[in-house]
Amino acid sequence: MLAPVNPTTGLPLPPVQPLTDARASNMIERAAAAFPGWRDTPISVRAEKLRAVAASLRHHKETLTRLMAEEMGKPWREGLGEVEKAAVCAEYYADHAAEFLAAETLASDASHSYVCYQPLGTVLGILPWNAPVWLALRFLAPALMAGNTCVMKADPNVPATAAALSAAFEAAGLPEGVMLNLPLATPQVGDVIDHPAVRAVSFTGSGKAGRLVAARAAAGLKPAVLELGGSDPCIVLADADLEKACDVITLSRMINAGQSCIAAKRVIVEDAVYDQVCDRLYERFRALTTGDPLQADSQALGPIARKDLQLGLHDQVTRTIQAGARCLTGGDLPSTTGFFYPPTLLVDVTPGMAAFSEETFGPVLAVSRAADFDQALQLANDTDYGLGASIWTTDQSRAASAAERLQAGQVAVNGIVKTDPRLPSGGIGLSGYGRELGPHGIKEFVNIKQIWIA
Repeated sequence: MLAPVNPTTGLPLPPVQPLTDARASNMIERAAAAFPGWRDTPISVRAEKLRAVAASLRHHKETLTRLMAEEMGKPWREGLGEVEKAAVCAEYYADHAAEFLAAETLASDASHSYVCYQPLGTVLGILPWNAPVWLALRFLAPALMAGNTCVMKADPNVPATAAALSAAFEAAGLPEGVMLNLPLATPQVGDVIDHPAVRAVSFTGSGKAGRLVAARAAAGLKPAVLELGGSDPCIVLADADLEKACDVITLSRMINAGQSCIAAKRVIVEDAVYDQVCDRLYERFRALTTGDPLQADSQALGPIARKDLQLGLHDQVTRTIQAGARCLTGGDLPSTTGFFYPPTLLVDVTPGMAAFSEETFGPVLAVSRAADFDQALQLANDTDYGLGASIWTTDQSRAASAAERLQAGQVAVNGIVKTDPRLPSGGIGLSGYGRELGPHGIKEFVNIKQIWIA
């Protein structure tokens, strides 16, 4: 049984009976049966359907926003923004897929040689709870526009959101079987990956689960894209605009109550401005509040999605403080109803401490001191993760150097690390492999076929 809990109240939400193994197999076969027709549908017609999906998402935005607030605690304003971002993603691929997938002529000893991009078949998306609409569209929009059919396995925390998202696709008029929702319990996922009609896998989630998915997909020689989170560094040099940097760092860390893979998690500050940055961040953190995510006009942070995640986060904070870090604000486990956690600012964090070495998934920021630019880069790269990174400086040469030397899938200079449908997103190391979004993401689940004509 899928048994979601409202993280604001701690009370159970209506349970959902997962599909039986036989029913799940039947639905995958329906998606596979729909593939030839969808593959042969002109890309211009597929684009019309994706634009209809965008319109349907906007039409159902309040339903989707309410369900996200209830099932995983996303604040109302952020939920509305997530649905809009998902709609924009659908429109982006509707507008640009033909360009991205156009055949490319390459010179050879043939009279004509070229590369074309053809869909693989049915693609399985295994999706997390923290952005259940946006991350679904990040997978679905490019895969569908490439001509694949999709089956979506959402996280057990958000079954109602997944069902409503599936209903929005159905209302948009996609052909039967082209996109199907599979409400499944986690132990069923392995058999779904093994299904012979599943040709590729997209996974977003934890590193532990990602290893299992990668191994299972590899056993079937199925391509996979893995987005597995990170411990993203943010370097602040002495010549930076400190006010703007601290504003953006606070925003980055507090989006979705800190439950974001690409949030700034480790701030590494040049010694000359270390105390100033700590003071500015303290002012911002102590002004933050938590509250009911269903309050449409509230600026408060929502709760952590689950009790075990709340307790795990608090354990990381406790171990970091015990190892010698100072906690300027927060750090206490609330005794109130729900799974809230206070905005927590940890300073004097050094390598080996939990908040430096582990991914913290919540409103907790670790601040470390660096003697200079080179040590800041060394500390930033002292991680097994490699998703996003950022640097704040007015020195263009050092910004360019950092952009090249930071070991991450994406780097922001004087701005926030974010996902954008126009740009590829993904990581290295424990942050996974493959790319989503942009022109690169749509080519992850296609057959890059060489054609040689004598």
